[in-house]
Amino acid sequence: MFRVMEANIASPAALIGDPGRAAMLQALQDGRAHPAGALAWAAGLTAQAASNHLARLVDGGLVSVEREGRHRYYRLASAEVAHALEALACLAAPVRSLEQPRSPQARALRDGRCCYGHLAGRLGIAVTDALVAQGFLCPADDKQYDVSAEGRAWFEDLGLDLDAMRSRRGVARQCLDWTERRHHLAGPLGVSLLSRMVALGWIETVAGSRAARLTTLGREALRKRLGVDLDGVAGREAA
Repeated sequence: MFRVMEANIASPAALIGDPGRAAMLQALQDGRAHPAGALAWAAGLTAQAASNHLARLVDGGLVSVEREGRHRYYRLASAEVAHALEALACLAAPVRSLEQPRSPQARALRDGRCCYGHLAGRLGIAVTDALVAQGFLCPADDKQYDVSAEGRAWFEDLGLDLDAMRSRRGVARQCLDWTERRHHLAGPLGVSLLSRMVALGWIETVAGSRAARLTTLGREALRKRLGVDLDGVAGREAA
Protein backbone atom coordinates (compact mmCIF):
# COMPACT_ATOMS: atom_id res chain seq x y z
CA MET A 1 0.00 0.00 0.00
CA PHE A 2 1.25 3.47 -0.84
CA ARG A 3 2.02 5.77 2.04
CA VAL A 4 0.02 9.00 1.92
CA MET A 5 2.28 12.04 2.06
CA GLU A 6 1.49 14.51 4.82
CA ALA A 7 2.43 17.60 2.78
CA ASN A 8 -0.45 18.93 0.70
CA ILE A 9 1.46 20.07 -2.36
CA ALA A 10 -1.74 20.37 -4.39
CA SER A 11 -2.75 23.56 -2.58
CA PRO A 12 0.32 25.70 -3.40
CA ALA A 13 0.52 24.09 -6.84
CA ALA A 14 -3.03 25.25 -7.60
CA LEU A 15 -2.16 28.78 -6.50
CA ILE A 16 0.97 28.91 -8.65
CA GLY A 17 -0.77 27.23 -11.58
CA ASP A 18 -2.88 30.24 -12.52
CA PRO A 19 -1.04 32.26 -15.21
CA GLY A 20 -1.87 35.62 -13.63
CA ARG A 21 -0.72 34.58 -10.18
CA ALA A 22 2.37 32.92 -11.63
CA ALA A 23 3.31 36.16 -13.41
CA MET A 24 2.97 38.17 -10.19
CA LEU A 25 5.03 35.63 -8.25
CA GLN A 26 7.78 35.83 -10.87
CA ALA A 27 7.75 39.62 -10.63
CA LEU A 28 8.23 39.30 -6.85
CA GLN A 29 11.34 37.17 -7.28
CA ASP A 30 13.45 40.32 -7.23
CA GLY A 31 13.14 40.12 -3.43
CA ARG A 32 11.51 43.54 -3.10
CA ALA A 33 8.05 44.64 -1.98
CA HIS A 34 5.71 45.96 -4.69
CA PRO A 35 2.29 47.61 -4.70
CA ALA A 36 -0.67 45.81 -6.23
CA GLY A 37 -0.78 48.21 -9.17
CA ALA A 38 2.76 47.37 -10.26
CA LEU A 39 2.05 43.64 -9.98
CA ALA A 40 -1.19 44.03 -11.94
CA TRP A 41 0.76 45.74 -14.72
CA ALA A 42 3.45 43.03 -14.71
CA ALA A 43 0.82 40.30 -15.02
CA GLY A 44 -1.42 42.12 -17.50
CA LEU A 45 -4.37 42.07 -15.09
CA THR A 46 -7.00 44.58 -14.06
CA ALA A 47 -6.62 46.10 -10.61
CA GLN A 48 -9.61 44.13 -9.29
CA ALA A 49 -8.34 40.82 -10.67
CA ALA A 50 -4.86 41.42 -9.26
CA SER A 51 -6.32 42.27 -5.85
CA ASN A 52 -8.30 39.03 -5.80
CA HIS A 53 -5.28 36.96 -6.85
CA LEU A 54 -3.03 38.63 -4.27
CA ALA A 55 -5.56 37.93 -1.52
CA ARG A 56 -5.45 34.23 -2.42
CA LEU A 57 -1.65 34.21 -2.50
CA VAL A 58 -1.52 35.84 0.94
CA ASP A 59 -4.08 33.38 2.34
CA GLY A 60 -2.08 30.52 0.83
CA GLY A 61 1.13 31.62 2.54
CA LEU A 62 3.06 32.32 -0.66
CA VAL A 63 3.00 36.11 -0.36
CA SER A 64 3.10 38.46 2.62
CA VAL A 65 1.64 41.96 2.75
CA GLU A 66 3.00 45.01 4.55
CA ARG A 67 0.83 48.04 5.24
CA GLU A 68 2.27 51.55 5.14
CA GLY A 69 -0.52 54.01 5.87
CA ARG A 70 -3.16 53.53 3.20
CA HIS A 71 -0.84 51.56 0.95
CA ARG A 72 -0.11 47.84 0.81
CA TYR A 73 3.10 46.29 -0.42
CA TYR A 74 3.52 42.65 -1.35
CA ARG A 75 6.57 40.39 -1.29
CA LEU A 76 7.30 36.66 -1.38
CA ALA A 77 6.60 35.15 2.02
CA SER A 78 9.98 33.43 2.35
CA ALA A 79 13.14 32.29 0.64
CA GLU A 80 11.57 28.82 0.43
CA VAL A 81 8.87 30.20 -1.86
CA ALA A 82 11.52 31.80 -4.09
CA HIS A 83 13.50 28.55 -4.31
CA ALA A 84 10.33 26.60 -5.15
CA LEU A 85 9.52 29.02 -7.98
CA GLU A 86 13.07 28.79 -9.32
CA ALA A 87 12.87 24.98 -9.25
CA LEU A 88 9.52 25.01 -11.06
CA ALA A 89 10.98 27.29 -13.72
CA CYS A 90 13.62 24.63 -14.39
CA LEU A 91 10.85 22.07 -15.00
CA ALA A 92 8.78 24.35 -17.21
CA ALA A 93 9.01 24.08 -20.96
CA PRO A 94 10.80 27.12 -22.39
CA VAL A 95 8.59 29.67 -24.09
CA ARG A 96 10.87 29.44 -27.12
CA SER A 97 13.97 27.55 -28.08
CA LEU A 98 17.23 29.00 -26.79
CA GLU A 99 18.48 29.02 -30.39
CA GLN A 100 15.65 31.29 -31.53
CA PRO A 101 15.91 35.08 -31.27
CA ARG A 102 15.04 36.35 -27.78
CA SER A 103 13.72 39.73 -26.71
CA PRO A 104 16.19 42.23 -25.21
CA GLN A 105 14.44 41.82 -21.85
CA ALA A 106 14.79 38.02 -21.93
CA ARG A 107 18.46 38.26 -22.92
CA ALA A 108 19.11 40.73 -20.10
CA LEU A 109 17.55 38.39 -17.52
CA ARG A 110 19.54 35.44 -18.80
CA ASP A 111 22.77 37.46 -18.71
CA GLY A 112 22.29 38.55 -15.10
CA ARG A 113 19.40 39.02 -12.68
CA CYS A 114 18.45 39.31 -9.03
CA CYS A 115 17.00 36.06 -7.67
CA TYR A 116 15.45 36.89 -4.28
CA GLY A 117 18.39 39.10 -3.42
CA HIS A 118 21.27 37.09 -4.85
CA LEU A 119 22.94 37.07 -8.28
CA ALA A 120 21.67 34.64 -10.92
CA GLY A 121 21.94 34.09 -14.66
CA ARG A 122 25.17 33.73 -16.61
CA LEU A 123 26.84 36.35 -14.44
CA GLY A 124 25.84 34.61 -11.21
CA ILE A 125 27.04 31.25 -12.52
CA ALA A 126 30.38 32.72 -13.64
CA VAL A 127 31.04 34.33 -10.25
CA THR A 128 30.06 31.14 -8.41
CA ASP A 129 32.24 28.99 -10.68
CA ALA A 130 35.18 31.31 -10.01
CA LEU A 131 34.65 31.12 -6.25
CA VAL A 132 34.67 27.32 -6.47
CA ALA A 133 37.69 27.24 -8.82
CA GLN A 134 39.65 29.44 -6.40
CA GLY A 135 38.82 27.07 -3.55
CA PHE A 136 36.82 29.71 -1.69
CA LEU A 137 33.62 27.65 -1.91
CA CYS A 138 33.21 23.88 -2.03
CA PRO A 139 29.90 22.18 -2.98
CA ALA A 140 28.61 20.16 -0.03
CA ASP A 141 25.62 17.98 0.87
CA ASP A 142 22.06 19.28 1.25
CA LYS A 143 22.57 21.92 -1.46
CA GLN A 144 25.10 23.84 0.62
CA TYR A 145 28.51 25.34 -0.03
CA ASP A 146 31.31 25.07 2.52
CA VAL A 147 33.36 28.26 2.88
CA SER A 148 37.09 27.55 3.17
CA ALA A 149 39.47 29.51 5.41
CA GLU A 150 40.81 31.21 2.29
CA GLY A 151 37.25 31.95 1.20
CA ARG A 152 36.39 33.47 4.56
CA ALA A 153 39.43 35.74 4.27
CA TRP A 154 38.41 36.73 0.71
CA PHE A 155 34.85 37.61 1.70
CA GLU A 156 35.99 39.48 4.81
CA ASP A 157 38.50 41.46 2.74
CA LEU A 158 35.55 42.46 0.58
CA GLY A 159 33.79 43.77 3.69
CA LEU A 160 31.44 40.88 4.52
CA ASP A 161 30.95 39.58 8.07
CA LEU A 162 30.25 35.85 7.85
CA ASP A 163 29.74 35.53 11.61
CA ALA A 164 26.74 37.85 11.34
CA MET A 165 25.10 35.61 8.72
CA ARG A 166 24.03 32.73 10.94
CA SER A 167 21.08 30.83 9.50
CA ARG A 168 19.47 27.52 10.37
CA ARG A 169 19.45 26.68 6.65
CA GLY A 170 23.11 27.50 6.12
CA VAL A 171 25.08 30.60 5.22
CA ALA A 172 25.98 29.60 1.65
CA ARG A 173 23.35 27.65 -0.28
CA GLN A 174 23.07 26.31 -3.80
CA CYS A 175 20.20 27.56 -5.96
CA LEU A 176 19.41 25.89 -9.28
CA ASP A 177 19.49 28.54 -11.99
CA TRP A 178 16.40 28.22 -14.19
CA THR A 179 18.06 29.61 -17.34
CA GLU A 180 21.48 27.96 -17.01
CA ARG A 181 20.32 24.72 -15.28
CA ARG A 182 23.30 24.90 -12.90
CA HIS A 183 23.77 26.04 -9.32
CA HIS A 184 24.68 29.55 -8.25
CA LEU A 185 25.43 30.96 -4.79
CA ALA A 186 22.38 31.80 -2.67
CA GLY A 187 21.60 32.13 1.03
CA PRO A 188 22.74 34.94 3.34
CA LEU A 189 26.22 34.95 1.79
CA GLY A 190 24.83 35.23 -1.74
CA VAL A 191 22.53 38.09 -0.72
CA SER A 192 25.32 39.93 1.10
CA LEU A 193 27.73 39.45 -1.81
CA LEU A 194 25.33 40.96 -4.35
CA SER A 195 24.50 43.84 -2.01
CA ARG A 196 28.20 44.55 -1.52
CA MET A 197 28.96 44.41 -5.25
CA VAL A 198 26.14 46.87 -5.93
CA ALA A 199 27.46 49.18 -3.19
CA LEU A 200 30.95 49.01 -4.70
CA GLY A 201 29.60 49.89 -8.14
CA TRP A 202 30.51 46.51 -9.63
CA ILE A 203 26.92 45.51 -10.39
CA GLU A 204 24.11 47.77 -11.50
CA THR A 205 20.47 46.81 -11.05
CA VAL A 206 17.89 47.91 -13.60
CA ALA A 207 14.91 49.92 -12.37
CA GLY A 208 11.61 48.15 -12.91
CA SER A 209 13.32 44.86 -13.76
CA ARG A 210 15.10 41.92 -12.13
CA ALA A 211 18.00 42.43 -14.55
CA ALA A 212 21.49 43.06 -13.16
CA ARG A 213 24.40 44.35 -15.24
CA LEU A 214 28.14 44.17 -14.75
CA THR A 215 29.87 47.56 -14.82
CA THR A 216 33.29 48.26 -16.32
CA LEU A 217 34.59 48.75 -12.77
CA GLY A 218 33.12 45.41 -11.72
CA ARG A 219 34.58 43.59 -14.69
CA GLU A 220 38.09 44.76 -13.81
CA ALA A 221 37.64 44.29 -10.05
CA LEU A 222 36.45 40.69 -10.41
CA ARG A 223 39.24 39.96 -12.89
CA LYS A 224 41.78 41.23 -10.36
CA ARG A 225 40.24 39.86 -7.15
CA LEU A 226 38.76 36.60 -8.41
CA GLY A 227 40.75 35.82 -11.53
CA VAL A 228 37.62 35.51 -13.64
CA ASP A 229 37.34 36.73 -17.23
CA LEU A 230 33.80 38.01 -17.71
CA ASP A 231 34.20 39.23 -21.29
CA GLY A 232 31.08 38.17 -23.14
CA VAL A 233 29.41 36.75 -20.02
CA ALA A 234 27.18 39.58 -18.87
CA GLY A 235 26.05 41.06 -22.14
CA ARG A 236 26.06 44.82 -22.59
CA GLU A 237 27.91 46.27 -19.64
CA ALA A 238 27.09 49.45 -17.79
CA ALA A 239 29.56 52.31 -17.93
